[in-house]
Amino acid sequence: MKTINTPWGEIKPTVSVFPVKYLLILYGVIYFLPFDIFKYFFKGEDSLIEWLQFLGYFFSFLICTVILFSKKRNRSLKQTICWLLLTVFCLYVAGEEISWAERITNIGLDSIRGINVQGETNIHNLKSFNNYLHFSFISSGILFGWIGWKLWPDIEALPSKKFSLFFLIVAAFYSYFDLSWITLGERIRNDQEAIEFLMSTGIFLHCYSFLKEKNKI
Repeated sequence: MKTINTPWGEIKPTVSVFPVKYLLILYGVIYFLPFDIFKYFFKGEDSLIEWLQFLGYFFSFLICTVILFSKKRNRSLKQTICWLLLTVFCLYVAGEEISWAERITNIGLDSIRGINVQGETNIHNLKSFNNYLHFSFISSGILFGWIGWKLWPDIEALPSKKFSLFFLIVAAFYSYFDLSWITLGERIRNDQEAIEFLMSTGIFLHCYSFLKEKNKI
């Protein structure tokens, strides 16, 4: 990791600090820009940040597919299964982000729209699943950001410690958001799309760095 020079000395982080820089720029600069730039680009459905999330997951899916079909003969069955699970995960989340292209093609399933809280063709907003959506971000954020590299460092498909902040910040955001609701406290801003962007970016960087730096093809 690069050394950060400060007036108080050098800081040598063992993890990527991009998520911290991203949040500082987002809420220290972009949030105060005129013309509702923050609202139009970082909030709501079909915003720029949501499409960037889709691209992050979609390209992660493509990279995982390349890794799966690479000519690596000594890969164990366990590693193959883990990469396959991550491949399916990235494809699923990418599809869900854009409601499986419904907003582009206007083609969807009325049977799903009727029980979807947003009237769209996706699974994560179904009335029976929507209440657990935040928990899924908390659990996956802890898995990718801590449990994975801590307990199973030998599993290649799980992000390394280097990318932990991309996932732990998302888990912390939803944990505090739900805790404030349970305790009737003052809730933080629900800028979920802007925060969730970190998770898609973390997964993409993990997959890309594995493909490039480890030279697994």
